[in-house]
Amino acid sequence: MTRLAALVTLVPPESTQRAIGYPSLFLLVLIGALVPVVPTGALVSSAAVVAFHQTAPFSMALVFATASTAAFCGDGALYWLGRRGMRSRNGSRWLAAIRSRAPEDRLRQAQDKLAGHGVAVLVLSRLVPAGRIPVMLACLLAKWPLRRFARGNLPACLAWALTYELIGVLGGSLFPEPWEGVLAAVVLTVLIGAAPSLWRRLRRTSPAERSG
Repeated sequence: MTRLAALVTLVPPESTQRAIGYPSLFLLVLIGALVPVVPTGALVSSAAVVAFHQTAPFSMALVFATASTAAFCGDGALYWLGRRGMRSRNGSRWLAAIRSRAPEDRLRQAQDKLAGHGVAVLVLSRLVPAGRIPVMLACLLAKWPLRRFARGNLPACLAWALTYELIGVLGGSLFPEPWEGVLAAVVLTVLIGAAPSLWRRLRRTSPAERSG
């Protein structure tokens, strides 16, 4: 009994988890929006799994608000830095980083869609893996002001946070233990992120190569 009591005391209460978890989620999603090496979708889904298993009210709403606000702030900051680079004679490392993550074919597609559909493309770009940066660069090249970009990016971030939170809810509802739901959510988000690149590779493969 003493060992069990000691283990229980090592588990932080929900209030402590919330005090640490929400600021951490905000910071990581913000960093992931600026430097897209952090799997932000998996983070949001994992946080949603944990919130699903908590007893505190509004946990799910707090995950949604935290993730969408952080994504919106991160996108806005990156776009502002990109606009500064566009106005600078020598550019900037932030603008160079945006360009390096937007292949020419993806950029042309983003420019065509942006010209035809406008703000609606921003919402889809947040939901399509690897679609955010090419559309952001297309907006920069089209010289959209920050305010116009922000108006279109707000519903995009809301839709993105809701989508990945629902993935987390699905994982949390299928498994009794939170860690099982987190694992399922992470695997699902990784598969979603890898699907477009895998599809493009399959399309580039000739029928002869597939049959051989």
